[in-house]
Amino acid sequence: MADMASTTEPASAATAAPTVGFDLDMTLIDSRPGIRACYQALAERTGAYIDADLAVTRLGPPLVEELVHWFPAEQVAAMADLYRSMYPSIAIAASPAMPGAREAIAAVREAGGRAIVVTAKFEPNAKLHLEHLGIEPDAVIGDLWAEQKAEALREHGAGVYVGDHLGDIRGARAADALSVAVATGPCDAGELTEAGADVVLADLTEFPEWLAAYLPARA
Repeated sequence: MADMASTTEPASAATAAPTVGFDLDMTLIDSRPGIRACYQALAERTGAYIDADLAVTRLGPPLVEELVHWFPAEQVAAMADLYRSMYPSIAIAASPAMPGAREAIAAVREAGGRAIVVTAKFEPNAKLHLEHLGIEPDAVIGDLWAEQKAEALREHGAGVYVGDHLGDIRGARAADALSVAVATGPCDAGELTEAGADVVLADLTEFPEWLAAYLPARA
């Protein structure tokens, strides 16, 4: 995988070429099969009832926000640790790339830019997904949700952030980045538009054409 260090992009580089941030779950990868299987394994391991089919319709927020639906508050931290420890052997191989994911990263590179991944997912597991799929961003920053994502976007000089969730739009806004939303997650195109996305695409297969049109206008 390309350099994962969280070095700040110089201002001159940021103006010369784009840095584009991407969300992970339901933006670059379809993590539903892997997460569903991991929730089922967690339920079997703990004896708790977890509706895994329902849980995967709510992907986006941090893991603990889902676990509070299934475990007492005092158990959530321990269950999150257990889930994360089980995740690599259960969820990585089961989660494919979203259509257009590799091409979207390649389009940024072909434009002379940098592609980073900023996600709420536990960072080591996010990196495992990308390594398994052969997707090599310039940096991966995990454990950030919604407005928290602005920290990494600003640090890396990202002018565009691509995501599927209302929280991703909020993160882009907080970073003063252009919000590009893809309707591949829990939010449909209407919800994404209403929430303030600057651009709404059906999926990442539309991203390279959009980027090719955007960059001359940006210049």
